[in-house]
Amino acid sequence: MKKLAAALLFGMSLCAAAHAEFPEKPITAIVPFPPGGSTDAIARAIGPKITQKLGQSFIVENRPGATGAIGAGLVKRAAPDGYTLMVASIGVYSVNPVLQKSLPYDPSKDFDLLTVAVRAPNVLVAHPNFPANNVAELIAYLKKNPDKVTFASSGAGSSDHLTAALFWQQTKTQGVHVPYKGGAPAITDLLGGHADVSFQNINVVTNHIKAGKLKALAITGDKRAAILPQVPTLAEAGVKNVDVYSWQAVAAPKGLPKDVKVKLHDAITGALNDPELKAKLTEQGFEVVANSSEEFTRFQAQELARWRTVIETGKIEIE
Repeated sequence: MKKLAAALLFGMSLCAAAHAEFPEKPITAIVPFPPGGSTDAIARAIGPKITQKLGQSFIVENRPGATGAIGAGLVKRAAPDGYTLMVASIGVYSVNPVLQKSLPYDPSKDFDLLTVAVRAPNVLVAHPNFPANNVAELIAYLKKNPDKVTFASSGAGSSDHLTAALFWQQTKTQGVHVPYKGGAPAITDLLGGHADVSFQNINVVTNHIKAGKLKALAITGDKRAAILPQVPTLAEAGVKNVDVYSWQAVAAPKGLPKDVKVKLHDAITGALNDPELKAKLTEQGFEVVANSSEEFTRFQAQELARWRTVIETGKIEIE
């Protein structure tokens, strides 16, 4: 019996040692979007800090397609060993399940949701020559000119598209949705006067606003943004219940060993709360969230329910 007990203890110690050694090789973070966007930027920002904390390389791999569904499907099928992660946005976690009928993953069942990394409000912006200079004037103009004002977005089902849909629902107005293949071409047409207005991520339009190339009518956050303190929130402008944040979060294939999950969560949130990185992200308009896995799980369910209502009410579909 003593020999058996000793053998069991030795085996348990070997298992503990094996887990304690994680990671033994580089970690790959799949970003299910092209390089250059907000999600890609967040993944590449946290990578060096995670490398410092875990002692292994953090490799960002872009696998775009189907509004993030292709990359998310790859992560779902990966081994749940901690060496494959996903850095993705609101669309992957809480919009695709409603809009895409043949989704190769279920965000509520197929992933260990680790943490919401950051969030940032959208900004309602217009070309400088657009006649409305504030939200009240925009609403009045929309009511006098139904289905004439173009709202540019980075694509059908994107956060800027759904924010516009929620805005129309809350103000009893309607605009013309013009989807682009990404935020960059949408902003280009806004700057050129080929589109009227848009709800864009704050970090990609702030410089254009400060340069006078776009005018900001409102922020979709629940408070004013530190980098654009002069711009009122939609609630301050009289439009309630359109508090919207674009957000990026980190997940892994379902079934991570508990200690690996804890180690990854601590490394990711530690990177996000690193004073140097946190300051840089704040300067860009991001708010570091770095919440717990349990908080992320509850938040994802709430966001899914919210956008399901918006999509079903607006009868929004994508081809």
